[in-house]
Amino acid sequence: MTGQATHPLDPLTSAEIEEVARLVAGADGYTPRWRFVAISLAESDKAALRAWESGAAPRPPRRAVVVIRDKTLKRTLELAVNLDETAVVALVEVPGVQPAVMREESLAAERLAREDSRWQAALRRRGIADPAVAMLDHMPLGYQDAADGPQTRLGIALTWVRSGPPPGEGEEVSWEDDNGYASPVEGLIVYFDLDEMTILRVEDEPGPPIPELRGNADPEAIVDPRNVPHFPDGTRTSTKPIAIAQPNGPSFTVDGWAVRWEKWALRVGFNIREGLVLHEVGYEDRRRLRRILHRAALSEMFVPYGDPGRTHFRKQLFDEGEAGIGRCVNSLRLGCDCLGEIHYFDAVIHDNDGVPRSLPNAICMHEEDYGIGWKHTNLRTDRPESRRRRRLVISTLATVGNYDYGFFWYLYQDGTIEYEVKLTGTLSTGAFAIGDRPIYGTAIAPGLYAPNHQHWFNVRLHMDVDGGGNSLVEVNSAPVTDPEVNFFGGAWTANATVITREHDARRDIEPRTARYWRVENPSAVNALGQAASYALFPGHNAFHLYLDDAPALKRAAFIRHHLWATAYRQGELHAAGPYPNQHPGGAGLPHWTKGNAPLEDADLVVWYSFVAHHIPRPEDWPIMPVAYAGFELRPFAFFDGNPALDVAPEPHACHAGR
Repeated sequence: MTGQATHPLDPLTSAEIEEVARLVAGADGYTPRWRFVAISLAESDKAALRAWESGAAPRPPRRAVVVIRDKTLKRTLELAVNLDETAVVALVEVPGVQPAVMREESLAAERLAREDSRWQAALRRRGIADPAVAMLDHMPLGYQDAADGPQTRLGIALTWVRSGPPPGEGEEVSWEDDNGYASPVEGLIVYFDLDEMTILRVEDEPGPPIPELRGNADPEAIVDPRNVPHFPDGTRTSTKPIAIAQPNGPSFTVDGWAVRWEKWALRVGFNIREGLVLHEVGYEDRRRLRRILHRAALSEMFVPYGDPGRTHFRKQLFDEGEAGIGRCVNSLRLGCDCLGEIHYFDAVIHDNDGVPRSLPNAICMHEEDYGIGWKHTNLRTDRPESRRRRRLVISTLATVGNYDYGFFWYLYQDGTIEYEVKLTGTLSTGAFAIGDRPIYGTAIAPGLYAPNHQHWFNVRLHMDVDGGGNSLVEVNSAPVTDPEVNFFGGAWTANATVITREHDARRDIEPRTARYWRVENPSAVNALGQAASYALFPGHNAFHLYLDDAPALKRAAFIRHHLWATAYRQGELHAAGPYPNQHPGGAGLPHWTKGNAPLEDADLVVWYSFVAHHIPRPEDWPIMPVAYAGFELRPFAFFDGNPALDVAPEPHACHAGR
């Protein structure tokens, strides 16, 4: 077929998505009420790719997997499509699950609520005569009561109020860009059956007054006197321009989705659920490309709120499994979201009819200066030697409701890999009576508070250190307890323990012992006889705060531990399982590790969970300054010495004097 990708790991093209939708429309039982939740590449496994790359086998077949919601029979289907054969080769029903919520469902639910007399009456009771100024956010159910019924496809909507004409002015002003999160409507919740697209009930409980001050970050919005005065002196004028120029162009090369930079080689990928994916990451050492990662991607996000208020306790959101990061990705703008010599990758997503939609500039790639890479001054000769550090940045930004997330992979010249999430956007808010004090959050404006919450991320790392069997090792530092050895009290050792089974690999951070983990290839050693490895160093992290029997913790069981490890099994991609929406719990990592498979010298997958623990501040309002969370993968005995020693000095970069 035309428009087909050239490599087995290339994301699906528009033409391929169209072909998949056409083939599914011809499948047995198809009706126009089948909705395309996700059309994704069915990636070939590592063994098949290696055989093809070595010339020992033909190219793996180009396949897609399709998740369908059958609105008529209220069932979820999975179909396998072979694009080489232009045929649906499998169709199975997945009983008892709810797939991700589609954008079209959310928009239809909002339209339905706006027409509902009960919702309109609830607004009038709060003094809102024009329902057009209200803003509804549809979201998955989160916490589920037994009375809601597990088989009903459920959703809820919360209500906020945007600004209308300012007081004393007769002419209308647009409220489309107004920050409605400044004015939450407490106690008003609409419940939906998303298959039937009907309203099940409208909860309307008395609550505190709707806050009146606005929370707009646009300086032009301060013409509304109700806008919080965040610009008392106007927009600052002291900032001088910074110009980033690479007159000879960037140091990377791109061939389709394949990237080479410095000594790095990798493939970039994208899908509607995970968004950005990295494939086949390797580093060239002595003219030999050494493998490090077979596949790396965000496997799940979970955002639980710690407020028991009626409007807030259902905010237990799986932003990836219930919404899809890929479908929420922004089209990036040069000079705003990315700066410098940029290469953009366009992505393709689709609607619930299977119609593809191009997403220009979905992935940004550029180089950044990152300060000193290494430096030493010989005090005997007063001669300094230093090198700048540079990194390759591959990133996407996604808007999920009120929050905006940046997902960044960094590759460094010294072989380090870093993953970082940047959190910004606007807070999900609640109202309180002026004179009271919010118990479960922080006051951020008069009568307005932001609940305490966490943002959990799990990254799946299919390791491939030196392309062979890998083992997991935990390292803890501890003082020497023998007083005859530790006579001065400061002796300590770093103690390595091989983790042999999946159950033992459920591990937590431990700052008191500087705990980290290494993935070793026992069959590959450096010049010192040490096993080649990559070490996972935790960054900022914390623990969950759920009671042990909390329903959401059963669905998000991956947050019980920061580290999990599994022997590779095809199809195990998402920490909370493929269908976390309304799931009773136990799917994903808890289920996959029940067999307690051996991990030594294995095809190893490491799953790392980290959290942004958010106690909101007034400084987070109205738009939150970027917060950061992530981790590093550093080479440990993978090389014989500093692999960035050969970085050339920057020409004309060091100057004597001022």
